[in-house]
Formats: sequence, C-alpha cells, structure tokens
Amino acid sequence: MTLRSLVSVAVALVAVFILCAGGLSGFLAGGSATTGCAPMVTTPASTSDSTAPPTGPPVLWPAIGDWDSDQVGNAAAIVTTGARHGLPARGWVIAVATAMQESSLRNLPGGDRDSVGLFQQRPSQGWGTPAQLQDPDYASEKFFDKLTTIRGWQAMPLTEAAQGVQVSAFPDAYATWEEPATQLVTAIADTTGLPTDGLAGCGATGPWTQPVLAPVGSGFRSADRPGHDGVDLSASRGTTIRAASAGTVRTVRCNAVHADTGADWGCDRDGHPNLTRGCGWYVDIDHPAGLLTRYCHMDQPPLVTVGQPVAAGQPIGVVGSTGHSSGPHLHYEVHHHGDASPNGAIDPVPFMAAQNAPLRRADGDEALIRGGRAGTMRRLG
Repeated sequence: MTLRSLVSVAVALVAVFILCAGGLSGFLAGGSATTGCAPMVTTPASTSDSTAPPTGPPVLWPAIGDWDSDQVGNAAAIVTTGARHGLPARGWVIAVATAMQESSLRNLPGGDRDSVGLFQQRPSQGWGTPAQLQDPDYASEKFFDKLTTIRGWQAMPLTEAAQGVQVSAFPDAYATWEEPATQLVTAIADTTGLPTDGLAGCGATGPWTQPVLAPVGSGFRSADRPGHDGVDLSASRGTTIRAASAGTVRTVRCNAVHADTGADWGCDRDGHPNLTRGCGWYVDIDHPAGLLTRYCHMDQPPLVTVGQPVAAGQPIGVVGSTGHSSGPHLHYEVHHHGDASPNGAIDPVPFMAAQNAPLRRADGDEALIRGGRAGTMRRLG
C-alpha cells in the first residue's frame, strides 16, 4: 500500500469522526441556532510522549490558492493533528492562522533567538527540543495543549486565543490570517474528503466572535428605549473594535447631527445624550446568509473602507463616544435579510449566544438578559 493510500485511510477515519459530530460546518461555524450545527463538546486526548520521534515523511499535497505544496502539507498536519486529538475546527483555524503569521506555514530551522518550526516555539521556554519542534505533529500537539488550557478560547477573537498561546510582541497580527486560514482549512477538508455538506444551512457561517470583550449595558428595545435597535457594550475609550464575523464593509460614515436643528455636529468631538442624534463614526458589515452587523460611536475614522473584505476578529476601529452617546461604549447591532433599517434589527444577545460567541454581563457570565436589564449597569446612549 502506498503512502498516499495510507493517508487516505487515515483521512477517511477522521472524516467518519467529524461526520458523526455533525460535519465540518458545525465546527467551523462555532455553533449556530440550528441543532445540526451545534458544536460537539470533546475532551482532547493526551498528547504523545515528548520523546516520540517524528511520525514519518511528509505527504505531498497539491498547492491550494496562494499556498504551495509544502505550506499546504504543513497546514494539513495541523488540521489532522487537531482532529485526531478531538479539537473542533475552530482550534484548527486558530492554529493554522498562527502558523501563517509565525512562519508562513514553513517548518523553519531557526528564527528569533532560539525559535524553530511552524509556530516558532522556543526550546528555552519548555516547548521541547529543536528536533521535536520541527516535527509538525509534535509542534501542533504542543500548540493545542496550551490552547485548551485557556478558559473560553473557543469564544475569543482568534487573535486573543492565539496570543494566549504565543505571547507575541505583535498580538493583533494574527487577526489578518483568520479568513485565509478558514479558507485553507476548508480546502484541505474538501481535498481529503472531510465532509462540508450543510455549511450553507447552518444560518450564520462563522466563526463569530465578540466585537469587544465588555459587559452589556443597555439592552435591545427595552421598555424605556423601544427604539434602541442594538446593545451597548461598556468598553473604555480606545478599546479595539473587531469584526464579529467575516464579511464585506458596506458603510463607513460619520452620522452626528444637532438634535434640534439637524445641523451637522461632526465626529471630531464627543456627542451628547440630549443634544445630538446619530451613530457617530460607524461601520456596517455584510455577512453571508443576509446578515449585517453595525458598530457605532467610534472615537475616530474607522480602520476599514467600503467594499473591503474583513476577517472575523479583524480590527475595524476603536471605541469612542461620537454621535448620540453619554459616554464611551460600543453600540452593536445585528440585522437579518440584509435590511439595515430598524425593520431588520434583531436582538444581538441570543443571536451571539447561538453563534458560540456570547456577550457578557458585568459579572463575566453569559448575557441572558433581554429588554435592557443588566444588573446595575448604567444606561448608555
């Protein structure tokens, strides 16, 4: 039996595992409102003995997109190692994106100080010997071992989960690779026969992540604020705002006017809860399945432009208080049917919970609130 045939058998076994778990789409989406897309809870198997030698020569993979055969082979080693140890595909994407940033998916013999391998792990920091860290399977196992010790990693922005493992000097750089990593993981699955059926039927295609890690203040259409078409996330000024999922920027605009006259107020200064109207600096992003997200009250012009594709977790601006606002926070909206008007707005709290990216109360628990009730959090504009 040829090496490729052996790999095909191994891939088929992995495919059976994932098919029984509901398909790759359920993993990649990170959970959704449909039962067929709910993530499976798994306990990663213990990793191999740290003294184990490399498992064998690399398999020759075809080039995929911008990635050559060697790079795709290394990504495939990460994916299959993650699947073998029971990690959901969200973990595969995080690991592949990290390796894209750290090594361009090259199994490097050296790097900064004593860093080596796909993830540029350092023997001096206890990751393993240089020889072990140049075995893609071993290096991937070590990455996944550390990732699964991070509480709530599946619901974090990719860049924060990767940073929790890597402790990089450039933590935001990982966000750039989320969309390419997701595409490559999916392509590897297609090439090897891993099932992706049902991906379009899972509602919101993911992964999704919180735009900021901050508690919910004012909720969706409360009794005293029936026109509040989103939720307010109580982040401090200057906090990075991230795209909640991959998509294309529809709108980048300053919307701040005098409440009485309608004259331009501008977004070069803070707004006021009584004197101004509008979203201030804001961004709308179109996502698959007719979904749209909106991010209001940014402190300065957004970091994206109309028509720009963005990845989940990619920085798009910073928190501020422009427009109709009583203090720094992010006003976050979710719309369906591609309708950016109030008619299309839905409550972000249950929606984000269904995407396995729950918004948070002040005590850090999942926000199960509706109608603007969130403990003693003060009301924001």
